[in-house]
Amino acid sequence: MSTLTLKDGTEIFYKDQGEGQVLMFHHGWPLSSDDWDAQVIFFLKRGYRVITHDRRGHGRSSQNIYNHTIEQYASDAAELVEFLDLKEVVHIGHSTGGGEVIRYVNKYANGRAKKAVLISAIPPVMVKSENNPDGVPMEVFDNIREQTMNNRNQFYYDLTFPFYGYNREGADVKDGIQRNWWRQGLMGGIVAHYDGIKAFSETDLTEDLKAVDLPVLVLHGEDDQIVPIENSAIKSAKLLKNGKLITYPGFPHGMPTTEHETINKDILEFIQE
Repeated sequence: MSTLTLKDGTEIFYKDQGEGQVLMFHHGWPLSSDDWDAQVIFFLKRGYRVITHDRRGHGRSSQNIYNHTIEQYASDAAELVEFLDLKEVVHIGHSTGGGEVIRYVNKYANGRAKKAVLISAIPPVMVKSENNPDGVPMEVFDNIREQTMNNRNQFYYDLTFPFYGYNREGADVKDGIQRNWWRQGLMGGIVAHYDGIKAFSETDLTEDLKAVDLPVLVLHGEDDQIVPIENSAIKSAKLLKNGKLITYPGFPHGMPTTEHETINKDILEFIQE
């Protein structure tokens, strides 16, 4: 077990495995670095150094009740990168982690990043507004807040059905995957998860997308029921200066787990370009 104490006293749990070109993975809400297991073993076996960490308030990191914003998450990632003195890093983020990645590479990378990958990611901005009329209505996020506050144990299990597309006819439902999602979620702190809902739904990352010059791969499932593709990946790809978009018919939000063979292959190809 490795931990880093950040400037504000928060302890961040991280795993640093392997040698070679550095890949750093940023997980989604409300999970932990364990959600990247299918990617970790794939890239370790191909000679990469793989860094994963539990976001503040999540997993095995401190259950800090303060500063649960995309800005802070990106700053925390920067502290870890600098502590480990990582260079030429490919940053890969899923869902909320994709927002963390694009803010990091825009504002905090300081020449240490090489490429970025956004998977089922939240940018540009999820919530519906006058400026984002086809976004997700605020009532959806208010319900997630209410369920997280008052019904977290059951809600986290129920959420796995749309997360992995297990509510679709003919889906190959795997109880172990659902239980692992539930396990990861309940490892984290309820305050971090509650405040994180505002972070992933209301943070506008439009200007970050526009500013990034690095090559960015955008991967998204066309049947994503958590982060709808039309309001996220399609828009992000148009805003990026050097973006590449790949979409997958029928793939769900949790496709790094359920469709890892396809996702890993496309990430590897991008890294090697």
